[in-house]
Amino acid sequence: MLGFLGGLVLNLMPCVFPVLGIKILGFVNESDSDRRRVSVHGLAFTLGVLLSFWALAGVLAVLRTGGQQLGWGFQLQSAGFVYSLGAVMLAFALNLSGVFEFGQRAMGLGSNLVLRKGYGGSFFTGVLATVVATPCSAPFLAPALGAALAIPVAQSFLVFTAIALGLSTPYLLLSILPQALKILPRPGRWMETFKQMMAFPLYASVGYLIWVLAGQIDPGALLGAIFGLVIVALACWLYGRYTSPGSLPLQLRFGLIGGFACLAVGFIIGWPRMAAATDIIWEPWSPALVTRLRSGNRSIYVDFTARWCATCQANKKIVFGSDEVKRYFNQHHIATLRADWTNADSRITAELTKWHRGAIPFNLLYVPGRAEPQVLPEILTPDIVLTAFSN
Repeated sequence: MLGFLGGLVLNLMPCVFPVLGIKILGFVNESDSDRRRVSVHGLAFTLGVLLSFWALAGVLAVLRTGGQQLGWGFQLQSAGFVYSLGAVMLAFALNLSGVFEFGQRAMGLGSNLVLRKGYGGSFFTGVLATVVATPCSAPFLAPALGAALAIPVAQSFLVFTAIALGLSTPYLLLSILPQALKILPRPGRWMETFKQMMAFPLYASVGYLIWVLAGQIDPGALLGAIFGLVIVALACWLYGRYTSPGSLPLQLRFGLIGGFACLAVGFIIGWPRMAAATDIIWEPWSPALVTRLRSGNRSIYVDFTARWCATCQANKKIVFGSDEVKRYFNQHHIATLRADWTNADSRITAELTKWHRGAIPFNLLYVPGRAEPQVLPEILTPDIVLTAFSN
């Protein structure tokens, strides 16, 4: 019962609200259809929710058997899953905003699973509802989930089934009871306004997922993920711009090929890369730490940087992402210090003034046996950095 009640309350949670709007819009579209057709839509949605919850329960059961301790929303602990979900939500939001429309061509390509008309759209809306519901733990749901993750597998499936039925019951009742459909407004021009408004909760969901991603990966990888989502948006725009009704065959091919190419590039650039054992580990810079490391005859590399400095980010990607540089730094135990000037810092400002600099990027190299550090150029390459150590 707690699982069923928790599933009902999930419909009121912010994470499910965007899907709620999409489904209501679908019911309004079907309100003039016969009762049987609308009922089948509700059943298709319920089936999508049920199968998704059963799949989630099955994965949890398998992982529990393997000895892993996982909880509700465990898939969101994967940076790759969070990025993929953000890209999907962004595409849905752009669709609702009118950047592109799912048409017959998209049906043939299978890329209109949720927003298309038809029973398949209702089914995959149920799948999406489950995916976006897992970050939320509504009232009544927490004790039910706690029990589901501790009791035997068969009973656990029953609890997950109850949660799924709770989540889908309002939609199912709305589709089966014709009296309920009468309370919905008639289709009209207002639907386009409502559809575009519902894009903004989805944009907010994308922003929330980026915030989650920020806690899972380093700032450099986060910047790549954000740029990747921008390219995903470009892919949606290309598809919408060049595959609209009346497009010439050449335009159609350009829209399809360009759109899918940008989509692939967006995932290649944006896919979160986890830290590797060979990555350079930076310590916060301070004058006292530089003095202590120099007394120990350590080579020191100091990077004065900031998140708002685009050239700094390019240097990091080109130089410190180089396997050759990482190998040299690790083999020679180079001390790496980062002076982060993203926020005002009087110590960093004073150090830059000391070197007659008022801007960044600025890089210093301290080598044992040299009285003064070497100042490196603003634009760096791996060869420039490695050569500096040998000069």
